[in-house]
Amino acid sequence: MNPKAAKATISDVARTAKTGKTSVSRYLNGEFDVLSDALRQRIEAAIAALDYRPSQMARGLKRGRTRLIGLLIADITNPYSVDVLSGIEAACRAHGYTLLMCNTNNALELEQYYLNLLSSYQVEGLVVNAVGMREQALSKLQQSSLPMVLIDRKIPDFVCDVVGLDNHAAALEATDHLLDRGYQALLFVSERLGLVNTRLERVHTFRQRMAQHPGLVAEQVEVTLGENQRIEQVLQEFYQRHRPLRCAVMAVNGALTLQVARALRRLDLNWGEDIGLLGFDELEWAELAGSGITTLKQPTWQIGHAALEQVIRRIEGDPQPQGEQVFQGELIVRGSTRMLTG
Repeated sequence: MNPKAAKATISDVARTAKTGKTSVSRYLNGEFDVLSDALRQRIEAAIAALDYRPSQMARGLKRGRTRLIGLLIADITNPYSVDVLSGIEAACRAHGYTLLMCNTNNALELEQYYLNLLSSYQVEGLVVNAVGMREQALSKLQQSSLPMVLIDRKIPDFVCDVVGLDNHAAALEATDHLLDRGYQALLFVSERLGLVNTRLERVHTFRQRMAQHPGLVAEQVEVTLGENQRIEQVLQEFYQRHRPLRCAVMAVNGALTLQVARALRRLDLNWGEDIGLLGFDELEWAELAGSGITTLKQPTWQIGHAALEQVIRRIEGDPQPQGEQVFQGELIVRGSTRMLTG
């Protein structure tokens, strides 16, 4: 019988190496000091001949460890999420963990479903880019004491480690940049605020800063991604209402920046000439679009990497109180916010 015809077991290895399963287990666990050189060579030869591949999940469960980290991400199609995921994966590889990623597609019901699914896989920790967990899900998480770190979005009344952008400092820098460039009427365009703290913090800071300049125009509007006609209408009415003042638009994230840029093109309004444009999140196309679009770049890879490392510290028993780790953004200035004259 060909020993490779069926998946080999640890018993097959022990029989081929003429030893017991305990010795094979010790070999697989790296306990080479308790095995003779001859026995080690026989076990190694048997594993190669049988093409034996041990179940890492089974071995982990036997030791009470799975070395699995669960990731709930709000929208995997968002470039922000892709960069964060890259940082998380890099940290997982460095520490010997495997990542189980679930995309909630910004849906509350999927968030609950995937939380239950990840729990069934006995993940050792969670990284969550939350949409807005319901009370029942939060209660279960609090009772489970499962190490968890939130990325970008906080959950109201839920004590947890958080890693993300310093939204106050970023929004302040972005607003001041537009003011310094001589813009007199500013429109902050956001997706629905809801309880998403990143949007709330950026809008709140914008309003605070503009309140210190009562002679200037400050407006804020909420839109839904994909509402192209609505976005066009908002931009056109804002521009017509305040011209000949120097007008500028600030978009709350990268996805919305793209839609605003497209709407301005359809309206035949040139950013950097007719109107200023600044968006949160750095995207590859931003430097290629016309004269380039000014962006507030987040250190997304670093945020993901730091979040995973914090989860691991919690898994290993870090007793420090839960806290927030914030990263500074970087303003990338391009032609869409050029200094206006005349």
